Amino acid sequence: MQLHYPNKKTEKEIFENIPNIELKQINSSKDSNLLIQSDNLIALKQLITKYNLVGKIDLIYIDPPFATNNTFTITAGRASTISNSSKGVIAYSDTLKGFEFIEFLRERLVLLKTLLSDNGSIYLHIDYKIGHYVKIVMDEIFGIENFRNDITRIKCNPKNFSRKAYGNMKDLILFYSKSENLIWNEPKLPYSEEDKLKLFPKTEKNGRRYTTIPLHAPGETQNGKTAMPFKGILPPPGRHWRSNVEVLEQWDAEGLIEWSDKGNPRKKIYLDEQEGKRIQDIWEFKDPQYPIYPTEKNADLLDVIIKTSSNKGSIVLDCFAGSGTTLKSAQVNGRQWIGIDQSEQAIRVIRQKLDAITGDLFAKKVDYKLLTEKEYLVSI
Repeated sequence: MQLHYPNKKTEKEIFENIPNIELKQINSSKDSNLLIQSDNLIALKQLITKYNLVGKIDLIYIDPPFATNNTFTITAGRASTISNSSKGVIAYSDTLKGFEFIEFLRERLVLLKTLLSDNGSIYLHIDYKIGHYVKIVMDEIFGIENFRNDITRIKCNPKNFSRKAYGNMKDLILFYSKSENLIWNEPKLPYSEEDKLKLFPKTEKNGRRYTTIPLHAPGETQNGKTAMPFKGILPPPGRHWRSNVEVLEQWDAEGLIEWSDKGNPRKKIYLDEQEGKRIQDIWEFKDPQYPIYPTEKNADLLDVIIKTSSNKGSIVLDCFAGSGTTLKSAQVNGRQWIGIDQSEQAIRVIRQKLDAITGDLFAKKVDYKLLTEKEYLVSI
């Protein structure tokens, strides 16, 4: 699956057309975390050619511009509404549209794939207007077989729209992996009281809530051990027992099997033994009410992504770092991180956010190497 449009470069052309501009470290840190003020294409190429990070990044989250043709500003220390006026300090401009924007994003995705580890994943946050084109590009780069989810993110409460269309209260996150062997730490949410009553409707005499599931599963067994009779009962045609008959006998002896009036066995699943319910593909993580940087994302959203798709010590990369929410979440969850942004305002906000991390684990300020292109040396 490929998207064809004018001036689409080959991957070789993309790499060769990026200037080889060296990044300079301008502080004395020896930490492995990197905060980089640079055009992210230049920085990504440097990470590939100079920093030995090919195949080393376990998780990439990016929230690029959405091709909105707007300028985003910061006024009085807080992000203003989307504006085309001269009020406030410009944080960044989102002026690329159409296939110019698609190629802008594709160039970066090509480099990001090179940096991604074989166990790695990438989450790309985008909106409904351009996201379907972006998915085709990601299918081309990462392979449609490595597409994991199109996650719907509820970003705000319903609003009154004057245009002739349904109100928009969501955007989307495209989730891809590098291979089948991705890092995956099963994400769970606590059960609500309603969940407990609905999902675990039965109660034992001691008040312990539970539900039951079938003891059999689809498919014929190959070794015969899960096709043997249990208490004189065979699994239904075309199915097999979920476990060996010896295990079923043990469960029954421990009172973990419930028998129906018709003599059908089912396995008991207790509420107090469950970690929670599995997270589905609709997420309600609304934007901060008073963002300090334009399009700042919910910190809980990044916590879920980072905990699920990386491990302690994994390197997390965000090359549209913005307010630094990804970097903060990586830091507090014990991951290494690399953040890249061209905006001077973004770098300042990120440094403030990192400096504000407190708690027993962070008695000292967060340490990191601060890198920049030569042209930005005077602005840090």
